[in-house]
Amino acid sequence: MKKILFAFAMSGLLIFSGSFTKPLEELKWYDFNEGYQKAKKNKKIALIDTYTDWCGWCKKMDRDTYTKSQIIEKINKNFVPIKFNPEIKDIRYTLDGKEYSGMELLSVISNKQQSGYPTTFFIITKKNRVMIEVGYQDATQFSATLDKILAESQN
Repeated sequence: MKKILFAFAMSGLLIFSGSFTKPLEELKWYDFNEGYQKAKKNKKIALIDTYTDWCGWCKKMDRDTYTKSQIIEKINKNFVPIKFNPEIKDIRYTLDGKEYSGMELLSVISNKQQSGYPTTFFIITKKNRVMIEVGYQDATQFSATLDKILAESQN
């Protein structure tokens, strides 16, 4: 009987102590207007995940890439993550004092290059330079991309 009570007490203690563990880190996504200003202010790289609601590869990247701990850690340390859907019609975006619709902003940051979805734009705010990665990337590929962008921002 004592063994059974002890086992229940220990399992209860484990469950109770588990409720105080640190939650898994996750990304805090910003909208373009807030995130771009935050990146400039903090001299970080603006990571702009350009997506649409109908894009299956965008959803797969959200689910399979942006949830990985090594990706979250790199982004939270060095980037300001921004979600941007250029197809939303009733939002105005501000970039360097000029106002744009979603499609106009997409045209400006892509230098009028068509790319598809998902496309990840990296604005290195210290250099006012834009780098573009087109298409889905798994966590391994995206980790290498983040490393490449970080190296470029140091040059």
